[in-house]
Amino acid sequence: MKIEQIYTGCLAEAAYYIESNGEAAIIDPLREINPYLKKAAQNGATIKYIFETHFHADFVSGHVDLAEKSGATIVYGPTAKTDFPSHIAKDGEQFKIGDLTITTIHTPGHTLESTTYLLTDANGKDHCIFSGDTLFIGDVGRPDLAQKGDLTMDDLAGMLYDSLTTKIKPLADDVIVYPAHGAGSACGKSMSKETFDTLGNQKEVNYALKASSKEQFIKEVTDGILPPPQYFAKNVAMNKGGYESIDEVYEKGLVALSPKEFETVANLTGALILDTRDPQVFAQAFIPNSINIGLNGQFAPWVGALISDLKQELLLVTEEGKAEEAITRLARVGYDNTIGYLEGGITAWQAAGKETDEIKSISAAEFEAVLNADEVINALDVRKPGEYESEHLEATLARPLDYINDWTSEINPEETYYIHCAGGYRSMIAASILKARGIEKVIDIAGGYSALKETELKRTDFACPSKAMKV
Repeated sequence: MKIEQIYTGCLAEAAYYIESNGEAAIIDPLREINPYLKKAAQNGATIKYIFETHFHADFVSGHVDLAEKSGATIVYGPTAKTDFPSHIAKDGEQFKIGDLTITTIHTPGHTLESTTYLLTDANGKDHCIFSGDTLFIGDVGRPDLAQKGDLTMDDLAGMLYDSLTTKIKPLADDVIVYPAHGAGSACGKSMSKETFDTLGNQKEVNYALKASSKEQFIKEVTDGILPPPQYFAKNVAMNKGGYESIDEVYEKGLVALSPKEFETVANLTGALILDTRDPQVFAQAFIPNSINIGLNGQFAPWVGALISDLKQELLLVTEEGKAEEAITRLARVGYDNTIGYLEGGITAWQAAGKETDEIKSISAAEFEAVLNADEVINALDVRKPGEYESEHLEATLARPLDYINDWTSEINPEETYYIHCAGGYRSMIAASILKARGIEKVIDIAGGYSALKETELKRTDFACPSKAMKV
């Protein structure tokens, strides 16, 4: 028996490779499928099944491409409906993978078709569950993504409670829990950094499994849920209806463009120029009107949160050799319309005599000096509301990056704005967006709040209602 968790940190997503006696199964595969195909080929195994725990909202699964290339059967749980060939399993239905048995356990609540898969070993012992977004380590799935008709978030939370209470908690304490996500995913609110655990330990430490009643569970699970990112519903639609082959996405996007060609294509198409370099490198020189979302961060989720049109054509500026990685990570969340990248990067652009722009970035100490010299400044904290509420500088306004489209209208193009986040990644995204929208006087605070805490600037551990943005 072989069980391998394939964890992708930038998405906080876990796929699984299961193998026994020359047969294999993949659970919740990512969009790029070659790693699964290669792994099976290297082990001399045939991929027999592709199990999906639910219609994912935060990424586009690789199930359609993988089924086409491997011949495997796509399996969803009860009530699922797809526009491509799939097997809709009954509750309790069993599947054989070599000496192993996978049993379908319908666990609605996160979504209506959400399903947990129980793996039983060759000796008939329950070994682990692949819980999808039903049960995380330290949390459970958010119950607000599948509201239909008269169903409310509370209704779904109640279903989730019943699923956990009647179908998951009765399993043995030594059963291992393998969830679909870990800390950093927007599919829950307080997931652990650990990516697996025993069910017994989760019964002891997971707040949702410790709830004394359904009413308490509903209250705790629904409290403090932020609105889902705008791309979630669009990814669900792609996962239900199918999508363009990843090979076609690469063919269309991996087009190296000279500076002249890049400029021409940008002017003819209205493509958005996405610069994926590190924030401080981007700040020194970039193509005017380009947006910075660095690859060395939660790249795909931030693209999904901030670029509203999945059909938006994209032109990439990357570090050398990073274009394919950027295209892959864009495709994971449904952005399939990359139409080329700048060959030679910003160095080639500058060598061709093309115009560049820059964003001033100052240290926390320099910002401290500015604030001490002039108490009336515009300082924006673009962290999430919960981060701001837990602790912030007294001088800053809460302006979460997630909601930048809601507060950009407040910005006065004639004034100067100092921007920070936790470490410098999100603040440069915000600064680049504001710059592209004609706000010239934006200054990034390098190192973000982590660096600012080392200064003598006044901080508070509560949110000032007059300054915290209401969203």
